[in-house]
Amino acid sequence: MSINEFAAYGYFFLIVFLVVVTYSYIYHLYKNRKDSSGVDYENYSNMALKDDISDTPVKPISKREEK
Repeated sequence: MSINEFAAYGYFFLIVFLVVVTYSYIYHLYKNRKDSSGVDYENYSNMALKDDISDTPVKPISKREEK
């Protein structure tokens, strides 16, 4: 086995490893959408798209405070 073949196999296995790590990280993000306090921050992803004054807020505003 020459150094070029060894480099080609190493490159292939590195790419496969990086693909597996990337997909497992994406799965982890979608599996754990809520943090420990129960807030789902995925709702905040539309804030940049829905920023008109007439749009509904991301989190509803209540007039009385929660205790």
